[in-house]
Amino acid sequence: MQAINEVLLAAGALMFVAILLSALSQRVGVPTLLVFLAVGLFATELPGAPEGFIGTQTAALIGNLALAVILLDGGLRTRASTFRMVAAPALVLATAGVVLTAVLVGVLAAALLGFDWRYAMLMGAIVGSTDAAAVFALLRAGGLRLNERVSATLEVESGINDPMAVFLTVSMIELIRLPEASAASLLPMFALQLGVGLACGWVLGRVLAEIIGRVRVTEGLYALLIQSGGLLIFATTNLLGGSGFLAIFLAGMVVARRRVHVTEDVLRVSDGLAWLAQAGMFLILGLFTDVKDLADVAPGALAIGAGLIVFARPVAVAVFLAPFRYAPREIAFIGWVGLRGAVPIVLALFPLMAGIADAALLFHLTFFTVLLSLLVQGTSLPLAARLARVVVPAGSPILSAETIEGSRDGRELVQLRVLPDARVAGLPLEELGLPGGARVVEVVRAGRSVEASTLVAGDIVAVLARDDSVDELEELFAPAPQVPEWSLDAATTLGDLRDYYGLRIPPGATTEEPVGEFLRAKLNGRPAVGDCVVVGRVVLTVRQAAGGAIRRVGLRVAPRGDAASR
Repeated sequence: MQAINEVLLAAGALMFVAILLSALSQRVGVPTLLVFLAVGLFATELPGAPEGFIGTQTAALIGNLALAVILLDGGLRTRASTFRMVAAPALVLATAGVVLTAVLVGVLAAALLGFDWRYAMLMGAIVGSTDAAAVFALLRAGGLRLNERVSATLEVESGINDPMAVFLTVSMIELIRLPEASAASLLPMFALQLGVGLACGWVLGRVLAEIIGRVRVTEGLYALLIQSGGLLIFATTNLLGGSGFLAIFLAGMVVARRRVHVTEDVLRVSDGLAWLAQAGMFLILGLFTDVKDLADVAPGALAIGAGLIVFARPVAVAVFLAPFRYAPREIAFIGWVGLRGAVPIVLALFPLMAGIADAALLFHLTFFTVLLSLLVQGTSLPLAARLARVVVPAGSPILSAETIEGSRDGRELVQLRVLPDARVAGLPLEELGLPGGARVVEVVRAGRSVEASTLVAGDIVAVLARDDSVDELEELFAPAPQVPEWSLDAATTLGDLRDYYGLRIPPGATTEEPVGEFLRAKLNGRPAVGDCVVVGRVVLTVRQAAGGAIRRVGLRVAPRGDAASR
């Protein structure tokens, strides 16, 4: 009993200290995940700390379990329409991009560290993929609101690139153990992982969604039902030879698409479980390694890490995103935010479990590379986003959006704050211009519910509306653009813009074409808020967009003699 209490005391103390330090780290821009990793790492150096407390198998088990929980939470928050919008570029990055990154890192390892080509390529395979835990955590907890095209590409890529990373790692281990084997003979394994992962994620995800929709349990159990069902899908897929990581991410998307019982409260619980998984995983992985071993590999790891960050990842992203016509600044940002985290460390456990020579060296090189990635790329994320101009202005007026249980037409109760200079400020309630079917339920002013005839800045307004109207409500309650412009529905035709604003119909377009579809085509099917298209003196700006569909467009006419800029 004494030993059990000591373990619980140590675990609670480590988690408590790490969370307190993370609150301080956020003020100075240090990623929270780096704090958890560092606390676990330096805990092994405390007097009386046991050696070999965490075994390889235990670390791998905890890492896989935590990654499954994190990916399920990511899937629950990824809209199917958003996934479709970036599926092609994200899939290319998650496959060919991982291969090219691994090859370039392998070349660096062979040239700088003198590795045999098989060990060099194994090193590249281990660190070749981005990490879902790191990407989700930093993008969603960093206070940044990136444009949807960039954030969705990063999140979907990190959610689906594990099959390729696992395939490359296992393939290189087999080539080291069996030199006579060929890489081509291992291709069926990758096809099996990808195919079974997709099939199980889609089919079993639909089964889970159907069960959740029909079962009636206590409200607090729905989140646990989703989590346990997701882990069941993860394990089943792995047993069938597929990629459990891909399956559980896809299953989360399928469950969220049904909307039934996937409420804001359920997502909050899922978010808490994901943070617990991330914190526990990084603490355990930190406890598994040794500071002295990291110091021994520091020079070589710095070379590999720097090459990965400034050369291999940016080159791979530039090569494979350029055909999809991403803006150069977006390509540069996505190339920089190739965050490494728990996935490479878990993959580095594979050589240890396989018992190949120099497996410990590969593990510590990988661990150091992850530390460098979190420290350099994680801390510079806000600055990089501003320099690349991929940040959507913050300050959303939406406080909460709760799905109405049992509503078949997807209605939500949305609470919004009237921000200064909002379009609705000072307007009578009957002149707010709310979306069709929306109505004000209550107005709270200075902490009290009031019978308001007009809205003023600072009011909290509860509105009942369809879920596809939330973006339009956000625009109404947010500050109006600093540059005067007209706000148009995306269904407005180019002919109307010609008649009212003097728009010249571009070659290839028609007067009956909606302006939203025109902009979507110009932006290669992946529009994001803030994108501009200039047609003569008319500047068209995307003001609302989700999942590749444009809902509202801003229009301004540049004065004669002024050069409208994109």
